[in-house]
Amino acid sequence: MRDLPRAEAAIIYRRLYWLRPGFDKVALRAPRIAAELFDTGVNMGTGTAVGFLQRALNALNRAARDYPDIAVDRDIGPRTLSALDGFLKARGKGGETVLLRAMEALQGERYIALAERRPSQEAFLYGWLANRIAGG
Repeated sequence: MRDLPRAEAAIIYRRLYWLRPGFDKVALRAPRIAAELFDTGVNMGTGTAVGFLQRALNALNRAARDYPDIAVDRDIGPRTLSALDGFLKARGKGGETVLLRAMEALQGERYIALAERRPSQEAFLYGWLANRIAGG
């Protein structure tokens, strides 16, 4: 790994953590959400990142009045993209920020649960929250 050229690493990351999970499609609609998906995907897995997005979209759809609930299948597909479009249309300019905060809240909860289950991970919790959640 030490000898892997940076450009080659970037190609691998783009393929595995941007194109394959469909974050490029999200970026066309909500670039900050796509950036969060990428960061979380690298750290926790792309399926986990997408699950956070899907859960947040379902919780923010006002009992399916703004757009239908979607399956939390951890995959960016047409229904997830449609829900994201519906959310952004219903919530306007500030919507992306609120959705981002909801996803970060879910990520923070996952870090805390990990530390609760495995006390050895408590040593890392502060850094995770500071660097991954608090705009780091």
